[in-house]
Amino acid sequence: MKTRAIAARALQRVTYQGESLTEVFRHATLQNLSVRDQAWVRHVCFGAVRWHGRLGAILRELLDKPIKASDKDIECLLRLGLYQIIYQRTPDHAAVSETVEASRALKKAWAGSLVNGVLRRFLREQATVLAKVDQIESAQYSFPTWLADQIKHAWPQDWQAIMQASNEHPPLSLRVNGLLATREQYLERLKQQQIQAEPIASTELGIHLPEALAVTELPDFAQGSVSVQDAAAQQAAVLLAPQATMRVLDACAAPGGKTCHLLERYPQIELVALDNSAKRIKQVYENLTRLNLAATVKVADAVDLAAWWDGQTFERILLDAPCSATGVIRRHPDIKLLRKKTDIATLQQQQAALLQALWQVLKQGGLLLYATCSILPEENNLQIEQFLKTQPDARVKAIKATWGRELSVGRQILPGEQGMDGFYYALLEKAA
Repeated sequence: MKTRAIAARALQRVTYQGESLTEVFRHATLQNLSVRDQAWVRHVCFGAVRWHGRLGAILRELLDKPIKASDKDIECLLRLGLYQIIYQRTPDHAAVSETVEASRALKKAWAGSLVNGVLRRFLREQATVLAKVDQIESAQYSFPTWLADQIKHAWPQDWQAIMQASNEHPPLSLRVNGLLATREQYLERLKQQQIQAEPIASTELGIHLPEALAVTELPDFAQGSVSVQDAAAQQAAVLLAPQATMRVLDACAAPGGKTCHLLERYPQIELVALDNSAKRIKQVYENLTRLNLAATVKVADAVDLAAWWDGQTFERILLDAPCSATGVIRRHPDIKLLRKKTDIATLQQQQAALLQALWQVLKQGGLLLYATCSILPEENNLQIEQFLKTQPDARVKAIKATWGRELSVGRQILPGEQGMDGFYYALLEKAA
């Protein structure tokens, strides 16, 4: 099957079957493509998902009637063709002819005339269609209305900047392994290989690459010299700041980026990495192995203390809580399609349950760092405010930082601020 048809089927699985982009790209059909073709499919699928709302609005202008459910692969093919014309600047004739040809690869030759007609009509009426479509806010920003409304309510002065930043291509951010090299040494190695890079000011060991590349092209990636991690996520280990020999829990550890950063920065701690997904915990093992680090790794639900806790309290706990991930849409644009309004209340309940359970295993005088990659107050400062009402021995520790903005409790980074993902942190101390 031609690459473009494979991309249309992949997009269909995300858009209409509820799979994530990550799941789709693990599919055997894509794994069998060449490296170059895989990269192309990833690019156009990410782009079409990122601009799903706008592309959908354009199609509604161009189609006389909606495409029926059994032919959503053809609709996705049209989305890819439009994405190429608008965002990739693919030559018009190539975008049209190759998209038409792909309808045959999908074994729907009848759709060739439809695809040809729709794309050629767009080319004729492009300026008019785009001007009309961009009057519709959900198309202009390509955000679902329910989420746009929540962001506006939470950030009335910043909602447009948040949505614009969330639609941009994210930078490739790295974390140097301080056990093996200084940031300056690794920057020099990149320079020797003619890879453009610059230090991230808001981090100790972060590096930003203006041009993304495969991790296999990074010097000594396989040997553990560097990891991919956004600058916002790199703040966690610094904030938790355990001392040597302390017992530390990473309660929702997968895929293990913060686990490994803690061990790189504080190699003498005793760390337990916990996650409720046996599938995702494999990534923790893989990261620990590549970086030559050691931790006690357990698969269990952190709320179910009887399933995993040995009775020894922890001096430090990192709770990187399950959340809406609304702060990392630029890296995971499928969140806009997969997340539902009703998910937020469910996630709030999970977060509250985790806070209540883990507070029991925190030693008196110990610190719990609550983190999310959300920008919604219900999951962040409002969640912590509610927790504080139930725990008289919980004290808020002020976070003094040059990044983010101070809230009623904790600090919030909005997407794109200082080049970072959207993230929230609150640091709590258990009174002795």
